[in-house]
Amino acid sequence: MNITSKSEHKRKALIEATIELVNNNGFHATPMSKIAKMAGVSAGTIYLYFENKQDLVNQVYIEVKSAFTNFAFKNYDEKMPVEEGFKIIWKNIAKFKLQEFEEAYFLSQCDNTPIIDEPGRQEGLIHLQPLLDLWERGINEGTIKEVSPYSLYAFSIYPVAFLMNMQQRGVYKLTPEHIEEAYEMAWNSIKK
Repeated sequence: MNITSKSEHKRKALIEATIELVNNNGFHATPMSKIAKMAGVSAGTIYLYFENKQDLVNQVYIEVKSAFTNFAFKNYDEKMPVEEGFKIIWKNIAKFKLQEFEEAYFLSQCDNTPIIDEPGRQEGLIHLQPLLDLWERGINEGTIKEVSPYSLYAFSIYPVAFLMNMQQRGVYKLTPEHIEEAYEMAWNSIKK
């Protein structure tokens, strides 16, 4: 393993440890020393990659958000009809949340608590721009209700996180039929 790949390996281990520890213990109960120990590096090594704990969590958030959006917009073309584009994006998001539970749960925690600072949050929003553009186009075409993007997200995308959590807790099993039902409910909640 060369120096670059060793360095990448350490950084990746730090990111994975951060996700796991924040998911299981929360941001405040996850000291840098614990992250380093789980990653198998010295505590000082963290500071070669990240300025401090806030920088670490912000960078992990941005990287996970980037991976999430790459997945979410796979096979999406901005020229598609609004409903078709939304269906592709929604189903990709659902698939990501179910297949990449740890990363999805980390994003959910970051989006619903003050873990991420405002510049990090704004950078994370940039990754959702194709969805925001699709909704704006849908509003302009009269396909989607004229409400804020926050309401559109809350009623169409956010419920997937709830269903994911219920499945993870063993309370509910998401079958392909349930995914289709959930999509229909999401679309019906925002279509005009």
